[in-house]
Amino acid sequence: MTTTTALPLAPGQWALDPFHSSIGFSIRHLGVSKVRGRFASFDTTVAIGEDLDSTRIDATIELASIDTGNPDRDAHVRAADMLDVERRPTMVFRSTAIAASGPDYVLTGDLAIGDVTRPISLDVEFGGLQDFPGGPRHAGFEARGEFRRSDFGLDLSLPPGVGAVMLSDVVKIELDIQLLEPQ
Repeated sequence: MTTTTALPLAPGQWALDPFHSSIGFSIRHLGVSKVRGRFASFDTTVAIGEDLDSTRIDATIELASIDTGNPDRDAHVRAADMLDVERRPTMVFRSTAIAASGPDYVLTGDLAIGDVTRPISLDVEFGGLQDFPGGPRHAGFEARGEFRRSDFGLDLSLPPGVGAVMLSDVVKIELDIQLLEPQ
């Protein structure tokens, strides 16, 4: 979908404010509850263009930085039978399109985990712009989406059918991102 709608941000390279940004996820465990976690180490490049078609967003997440609040579980998730961070150290997103959707946006792109790349869409809510005393203006965004573990070969090494009972195939992701206006 092509559009010339502009984002309410000044064109240029906006910097990530890592102290006010987070990338979280949730996944159903045993089908009865959710395990929530976050990634502590990530970076993004946000190049705001004159319109949505010329705006680009790239993000890299260090998979070893996973934190579910349980160090033993985190070590297991990093291991070869799950994320295999030795072989797949990062998750990378590269935008392919941004479309206005009412007051919000739909961000589509390619998500790569290891050597597998699949399309993904994120629903994005613009939180607004705010001046910061003595510093650049801040812009806030929330984004939500989901992907299937099986699409990326992130299956558990368990007997057929048992892995799906342990952990849902669907991983929900939630991003709270704050950006700093270029000077």
